[in-house]
Amino acid sequence: MTHQPHPDIPGLTVSCAVITVSDTRSPETDKSGRRIEQLLVAARHTVGFYAIVKDEPEQIRSQIESFSQRVNLDVAIFNGGTGIAPRDTTYDAIASLLEKTLPGFGELFRYLSYQDIGSRAIASRAIAGVYQGKLIFSLPGSTNAVQLAMEKLILPELTHLVRQLRK
Repeated sequence: MTHQPHPDIPGLTVSCAVITVSDTRSPETDKSGRRIEQLLVAARHTVGFYAIVKDEPEQIRSQIESFSQRVNLDVAIFNGGTGIAPRDTTYDAIASLLEKTLPGFGELFRYLSYQDIGSRAIASRAIAGVYQGKLIFSLPGSTNAVQLAMEKLILPELTHLVRQLRK
């Protein structure tokens, strides 16, 4: 059972951007991006923007800059490019822009991943934080990792975190 120190007031719908970072995926093959959308909608949130970008730091940073200017969006959820392969640049691009980080997100994600996949979890560079008053999450590209992060971490805290940013 999860303990919540102060329960969220129901009814806040959060508008999200879903951004897949991949050199090979298309809207038809983007299972992880679709899964994020499905889980958000099932939790009564909205997806106001969806894109697939190449794993190029400039394109990732450009998406963050563009997202931060959209008043109708509260949260960006990136998936893909968080490993250590040479083409995995999402973490570096996002970490360089964040004004505040949520270290607990990456720590808890790796802990939960370890329970599923064992020591391979050390290769995950999942990260979350705030940029220009907007919440940003960056997840691995695997559908199982997306499911885990969404169900165990993001969805349970999404409305609380957005309310904190609006104070």
